[in-house]
Amino acid sequence: MNTIATLPGSESGNAARYARIVRSSKKTEWQIDRDLLQDRRFDFSRKFLPDGLSQIDRLTFLTASEARLLSQIQGRTYAYIFGLVERFISAKMLDQGRAHVFDNQLALEALVRFSNDEIKHQALFRRMETMMGSQLPAGYRQVADPNDVARAVLAASTWSVLALTCHIELFVQSHYVQSIAPREELCPLFKDVFKFHWKDESRHVVLDELEWQTEHAKLSPAERDQAVNDLITLVAAVDAILLAQSASDADYFMGNVSRSFSADEAAQIKAGVLSAYRWQYIVSGVQHPHFGQLLTHMTTPAQMSRIQTALAPIMSN
Repeated sequence: MNTIATLPGSESGNAARYARIVRSSKKTEWQIDRDLLQDRRFDFSRKFLPDGLSQIDRLTFLTASEARLLSQIQGRTYAYIFGLVERFISAKMLDQGRAHVFDNQLALEALVRFSNDEIKHQALFRRMETMMGSQLPAGYRQVADPNDVARAVLAASTWSVLALTCHIELFVQSHYVQSIAPREELCPLFKDVFKFHWKDESRHVVLDELEWQTEHAKLSPAERDQAVNDLITLVAAVDAILLAQSASDADYFMGNVSRSFSADEAAQIKAGVLSAYRWQYIVSGVQHPHFGQLLTHMTTPAQMSRIQTALAPIMSN
């Protein structure tokens, strides 16, 4: 589903786009307990993340039960990282709303609703962590504090933060539609969490694009060049979190199975989890066709070359 492609992109159509987003938000609004959790529990006899995201099928030496456990650990981290990034996204969208306070009230309402959705998602992911943590072994570690990450991200230029946000919310759509929704073997509640999450993000990404393009138009060439540098720095910071979390998750997994792995197998597990996390949170967004179009439109060839050079070590992992 490509929500952006269904909506007109001209500046004159922006007011109508904000209005449609508000109407859609009101029509599809959901609540965590009433519509989703309803006293349900996660089914630990099933995988959480599909192999298309977890890449566990590449680790052919794992038993079925080991693969299931690693999928559940990755699913736990998948929820944690979304909650992490949504801390800065919700704050940034509140900031963006202030620019509309004295003009387009529908834009203001759309952005406030966006921020409220992200706050709701954070609450949902905290609930998921409690629910999963009560069933999985002790010792799981979250390597980064959401508030610390948000403060660091929000210190960067608005252009770069909006670019990163658009990138994230585009891959949310791809992940659900292409990898999660089709897999009947996954835990039903885990699938439903990300179905509801996807419903909101399908609207949010339209706002990301609108706000990013508006910000782009305000900047001088020098400011845009610095914003590209900021984006490169932000992606590197995301990758640093993924490096640390993947290493922690791999150790946690290997410490909670009933056998020992050879040095080669352990190295494959560590590399495999890192590759999966980079795919989930960087590569799949960078390779999203619409994100590529937007980024190409808003950068010069020299700037795009800088971005590609910075991404090369991650993309080739």
